[in-house]
Amino acid sequence: MSSTARPDDGGTSNPSGPSNPSGPSAHGSAAADPLASLAALPGVPEAVESVRGSVDRVYGHRVMRRRSSEVSAEAALRGARATAASEGVDWALEEVRRRSDFGVEPQARTVGAGLRVTAEAGQLLDIWQQSPLRVLARLHLVAAGGVAPEGTVGRPRRPGEPVDGPELGLELPGADEVAARLDGLAQLITGGTAAPALVTSSVVHGELQVLRPFGSYNGQVARAAERVVLVGSGLDPKAVCPAEVGHAELGREAYLTALRGYASGTPEGVTQWIAHCGRAVELGVRESTAVCEAMQRGAA
Repeated sequence: MSSTARPDDGGTSNPSGPSNPSGPSAHGSAAADPLASLAALPGVPEAVESVRGSVDRVYGHRVMRRRSSEVSAEAALRGARATAASEGVDWALEEVRRRSDFGVEPQARTVGAGLRVTAEAGQLLDIWQQSPLRVLARLHLVAAGGVAPEGTVGRPRRPGEPVDGPELGLELPGADEVAARLDGLAQLITGGTAAPALVTSSVVHGELQVLRPFGSYNGQVARAAERVVLVGSGLDPKAVCPAEVGHAELGREAYLTALRGYASGTPEGVTQWIAHCGRAVELGVRESTAVCEAMQRGAA
């Protein structure tokens, strides 16, 4: 096997892990491993297998044997640009590559936050399994530090505090519900799961977007946490499959429709969201495959 060989993408099996604490009601029952139960929903196994096959193909590209670090760096840049685009700031890639000042006006700050959280995600992989809430706090800190009011940075919002960001068309949960569901999500992560990486990353992403636990930059934090799971699980250890690119390419309306399905808590809605996230990963793979092809031709 080549130097790009990867471990299996499954979660850490733990049959005695905690039951679903307080997420959307249909996201599991009192089963020992509610995330794994989602993997059995009709349509989810097919999405998981499609993603795994897609990721395997880009890892088998000959460019990955010698230049995987360059592909990773380019994927990070494109993922950062894309996560800002999902927030409504759709700069050209070359503009992101060229700029050095991201702290002046609002659009530049949004792109800068995308660059910072994407870079920071790779530094937090070892912490995630033990302390996911610490990782989320850190991601918000690097996104919002110097922009949001200092006392609100890196902590979940308190009762009455507003939330900035694009409208999702979803009811905003109260601070008490946010705290309870964040704690439940953390228990699921630290307890371990046999769920495939796509399922776990989709639930993490979906929960954070529905909860909007911070006063700002929730979308970018949610997609960065998705990245942490995909990379840390072993599905994409070299971070060359930027799901952020896929989410941006699929468009805002498709993203919101799928997210509302997740928020509904129905099996069909949750499946729709997982499949949407799977398609986003596949489009990220396509992006990096194009990068590999350009490098092979000597065009990059």
